[in-house]
Amino acid sequence: MSAATAPTAAAGSPNPPADLQRLARRLPKVLLHEHLDGGLRVATLLALLRARGLAAPAEDEEALAAWFDARAHAGSLEEYLRGFALTVAAMATPEALERVAFEAAEDARAEGCVLAEFRIAPLLFEPHGIPGEVAVAALLAGLSRSALPSGLIVCAMRHESDTQIGRAADLALQFHAQPEQAGTARVVGFDLAGPEAGWPATRHAALLARVRAGGLGLTLHAGEADAGEQVLEAVRLGAQRIGHGVRLADLLDAPGANQALAVLRRQQVHLEICPTSNLHTGAAASLALHPIHALWRAGVSLSFHTDNQLMSRLDHSAEAANLLRAGFSGSDLLRMGLEAAEASFLPEAARQVAADALQVWAHQEGLTPTRR
Repeated sequence: MSAATAPTAAAGSPNPPADLQRLARRLPKVLLHEHLDGGLRVATLLALLRARGLAAPAEDEEALAAWFDARAHAGSLEEYLRGFALTVAAMATPEALERVAFEAAEDARAEGCVLAEFRIAPLLFEPHGIPGEVAVAALLAGLSRSALPSGLIVCAMRHESDTQIGRAADLALQFHAQPEQAGTARVVGFDLAGPEAGWPATRHAALLARVRAGGLGLTLHAGEADAGEQVLEAVRLGAQRIGHGVRLADLLDAPGANQALAVLRRQQVHLEICPTSNLHTGAAASLALHPIHALWRAGVSLSFHTDNQLMSRLDHSAEAANLLRAGFSGSDLLRMGLEAAEASFLPEAARQVAADALQVWAHQEGLTPTRR
């Protein structure tokens, strides 16, 4: 990757000091929230577009990287999301899906990730002629080629019909029910993504109960663009993890805050927070003012993730370095990693290996996890 196409470390601000970047790079990472269609390598996207005869918004890697940088810093969710139509169209062959999944796992492994869960809405590829079953099989084949312990979360889009959302859940359950094979990635969870406002998760309560009964982990996007109450609603619907959840911070000073926090602790709910992405989509104004600070002080179980590495033009190490610069300590990030490993939907053995890697690193660095 050239310097011109390398992900930027922050949302329009100077790079963190070199010592923080080095610490962030050494940190073993647990990745729970990354959309495969938002995380392609720039070179891969350009190659796939050309292979399919599709127009690219720029003619070379450097210019295409700059195009995504401009979308990320436009301050508009609409502009930020423009790239997804491009990536979905480019990925719409089984070979491309497998390649993107493999490269995502290998890129995560190269920057010190010890466990990863990737997500995508496989039915997005059906209008391009790729059945959902074919898409999921190709994605799992790609993840399985990497040595990184990983799993796939199947997303459904909230604004789709009940029938389409049910089909996505059935697809997740179908692949989750397949026999486990050592070294092979499998479907580990289900997610409702897409626009929150006007598309309540409560509409799918029975379906979500069936997903949980089928043994799938359940994570729901909530409290990113809509109110913090949506996080509590997602928990009532059985969500073990929350994608983003930053608006929960708005409830911390409201009546009933202690009861809400007690529910999260009792249910062992974990928040998958994506700080830089939240800046790009308007969910937070700056890292200094990001709700992750208040949620961390309140004792909420959470960890940090990249969401869409291509769209936001950063990697997991850069996200960690940004948080270190914003005032979090190495001990804080260590604790977040341990909480992420515990909250993962991967099998116990993989979670323990990840936790052990974090503890070994902590001993080498002379760090202990922040007490909470």
